[in-house]
Amino acid sequence: MAESSSSSPSEEIVRLIKRLSGYVAFKMSSLFSTPIRNLDSRSIGAIAGLAIAVIFTWRAIRTQPGEPQRRRPKRRLQSAESSSAAAASIPPDVSSPHEDNGMQDVVDQFFHPGKPTLGKIVRQRLSEGRKVTCRLLGVILEESSPEELQLKQATVRSSVMEVLLEITKCCDLYLMERVVDDESEVKVLQALETAGIFTSGGLVKDKVLFCSTEIGRTSFVRQLEPDWHIDTNPEISTQLARFIKFQLHVSAAKPERTVPNVFTSQSIEQFFGCA
Repeated sequence: MAESSSSSPSEEIVRLIKRLSGYVAFKMSSLFSTPIRNLDSRSIGAIAGLAIAVIFTWRAIRTQPGEPQRRRPKRRLQSAESSSAAAASIPPDVSSPHEDNGMQDVVDQFFHPGKPTLGKIVRQRLSEGRKVTCRLLGVILEESSPEELQLKQATVRSSVMEVLLEITKCCDLYLMERVVDDESEVKVLQALETAGIFTSGGLVKDKVLFCSTEIGRTSFVRQLEPDWHIDTNPEISTQLARFIKFQLHVSAAKPERTVPNVFTSQSIEQFFGCA
């Protein structure tokens, strides 16, 4: 039997540390043998990259469990009626953005010690949720009704872009809206494309869904089974409360009836502390 097959995980980690330490020592000696004033931006970037690698390796080793972790299933089993089982299903050929959150936290701590970044705040407020569905009108768009959208061009609220882009980094985001005609769909897609959501945000047009009734939007949400749904219609929030783990109801006024798993905020920027 080959020697590599008989090595324990702890021995492999020790060898990895030795190799990394030797490489870091070699790079540091070669870098610092040059006067500081002669170091270019690439050399400084190499030092920062090495430091991040050392920090990440140390954190990974420190949190190493005594037994090998089970491989997390990429497909969720059939959910029960309880809202606690509303985790998102992930196709086998698509990696979850949630897998990179640990490394992102290390980078955030290295460059912003003691100051949480917006990305970290978003992940914390979403309770590390993997899938989010969100209404467009009144949340992402300036317009608040399908009839208003029919009469004028759609406009993406500039203040929401930063939060929206952070959500796309850590979650599988679906946008949806009720429209009265095909022209309204075209207006919405053009507005999102102009704002850069399909380029810098990583969102694809196939994840922008349209329907002709409010019941249709409710059906979209139930089929997608997100961890979070964001909406402005209190009736929809109430109907989905027992099916969806968490919801954010965007409204200037707090609704009379409140459900424990439904939060209320004047905007998603305010909910994530950006307003």
